[in-house]
Amino acid sequence: MVKNNSEKIQSGESRIAALEGLISSYQDSYYNGEGEISDGEFDLLWDELKALKPDSPVLRRVGADSVDGFPKARHLIPMGSQDKAANPVEFRAWAEKTAPSAMVVQYKLDGASLELQYEKGKLRRAITRGDGVVGDEITRNARRMGGVPEELDLPFTGGIRGEVLMTREVWREKYPDKANCRNAANGIMRRKDGTGCEDLTLIVYDAAASGDDGFFKDELEKIGWLKDRGFSVAVTREFTGPEEVISYRAAVAEERKSLSVDIDGLVVKDRITDMADLRRVRPERQIAFKFDPETAVSILRGVEWSESGATYTPIGIVDPVRLAGTTVQRANLNNPDMIRAMGLRIGSPVTIVKRGEIIPKIEGLAPGGSPLEEERDIEFPVQCGSCGSTLEDGGTRLFCPNPDCPKRLLHRLQKWISVLDIRELGEKLIQQLFDKGRVRHIQELYTLTPEELAEYERMGELSAAKVVRHIRTPRELSLAVFIAGFDFEGVGELIMERVVSAGYNTLEKLRTVSAEELAGVYGLGDITARTILGGLAETAAEIEGVLSAGIITIAPPPAAAEQPFRGFSFCFTGELASMKRAEAEERVRARGGSAKSSVVKDLSFLVTNDPESGSGKNKKARTLGIPLIDEKEFLAILEDPLRAAAYARNPGESASGEKAPSPQGELF
Repeated sequence: MVKNNSEKIQSGESRIAALEGLISSYQDSYYNGEGEISDGEFDLLWDELKALKPDSPVLRRVGADSVDGFPKARHLIPMGSQDKAANPVEFRAWAEKTAPSAMVVQYKLDGASLELQYEKGKLRRAITRGDGVVGDEITRNARRMGGVPEELDLPFTGGIRGEVLMTREVWREKYPDKANCRNAANGIMRRKDGTGCEDLTLIVYDAAASGDDGFFKDELEKIGWLKDRGFSVAVTREFTGPEEVISYRAAVAEERKSLSVDIDGLVVKDRITDMADLRRVRPERQIAFKFDPETAVSILRGVEWSESGATYTPIGIVDPVRLAGTTVQRANLNNPDMIRAMGLRIGSPVTIVKRGEIIPKIEGLAPGGSPLEEERDIEFPVQCGSCGSTLEDGGTRLFCPNPDCPKRLLHRLQKWISVLDIRELGEKLIQQLFDKGRVRHIQELYTLTPEELAEYERMGELSAAKVVRHIRTPRELSLAVFIAGFDFEGVGELIMERVVSAGYNTLEKLRTVSAEELAGVYGLGDITARTILGGLAETAAEIEGVLSAGIITIAPPPAAAEQPFRGFSFCFTGELASMKRAEAEERVRARGGSAKSSVVKDLSFLVTNDPESGSGKNKKARTLGIPLIDEKEFLAILEDPLRAAAYARNPGESASGEKAPSPQGELF
């Protein structure tokens, strides 16, 4: 049983890294109009990562910068992300927590978000989602779409939000080469010349008046107002309790294939409009209630082995089937043990589901299916394609054991950069540095100079200087984060936090603990313990090289630091100038405090460099009497934790006696 638990944990940590990479990649493609996957598929990835690692920095990233070259414009209605419920149990939990006055339920349209901005009744701008705050202005294209009035019948000033869609009929007749309606719409709406935008239509579902939070008293009035202005609106119903919504979801799920446009669930809102809540990155009083994943039956025709770092992952090649709006020909097989447990062979009939996988997953043999006559065994690779070493079959993974395997070294570099969130150091540049032999180990990153980087492809003096500056920014990491960055197979922050909590909270203690002692830590077991100790031995020189560079330091264990922030909690909103939010949160945790993602009544501090903003977090903090401090004061508290105690004694004043800043003004 210990072995099984350990294998599950290893698999979970590997999955977290894979999910973070997939989500970042597909976020970039989504916000830049390439739309490789459906919202439903992306939601499954997001939900799985949220369940495995709720504090992942990837989940705090709303969008990405556009690469299309359109002018930028700021939203009037922030386009954040919604929480999601995958099943009735999760939806009931949301309903119980939020206790909505009544539930307004709308189709969750599977298209591309767009905000129309009107000034005294005339259309001025149409802005894509972008990063949720700033998007691309595509007004000229939007004017060619259906459902976009050039002028309203009254002098309204504000924003109207909707979804750009292509009907299934138009897709079948004119764009069958595109994977689905959503992908087609996303690409067309961003064409420079606007060609094809007349084939798109906008369906709206939200509106906000500039400077007047009381313009709409509730969500139903808002929908009625939009209809009266001539807009096409999302199908909207009202229900009084969660069970009614659950029944309605089941009925809509049966009908959705006959609809003219794609939907991937329902959006459920509190009937009472709460503008402060709608300004949050993830509003609390609305939720996306998703449909169940679809399944299909196909034939396994072959197996390819995807290489990531040292690990070889099997991918099944199947006869093409339609699943969740896309044609599926590849499906995840997880690992060697899963292949053996399912009894799969080439030619086997298999059941495929899109659950938590962007590459759909083979669930097992299809009940009652007939295998092909030429059914044969699945062959496993025996040699590493990068270094030629004999692969090891560990059951839960097939991997290259060579510590100097080039592919393994490159993956470690990429993991380190990901853990430290050095976005300026992109994969292409790392690949160039690696291929030229300039950077093969992590410590060599800290020897790079702007002059040499400027000579690399697509780099100049300014870009090179920026990259080096971010690499050399001093950082204090917890031991768990530091070790996770060295890419031990299946060992991430969650595992290392268990180890640290068990008392192995310094590098020296980790190096001297026995495998038997470490295996006794809850949730580890023999395999993970040996992986950690083997990884420490393998990377000993690399670890010393990183620490000796003097840029990265390991935070002292909480006991040694006497946990000066014990009992204090911090929430960060907006941008920081001196560090990234993830680093600020890490400094709080390293001192025994907690970092929260939202404003709650027991929060100690809200850190913001824009205290005058009318954001939801600022307003709620003010209502609850929570001190708002700026970055300068936060840094002062880091240096002198007694300042935090002074706030606790008098929440309205700082340690110096100055009044704490209070939020004023409105967003619109």
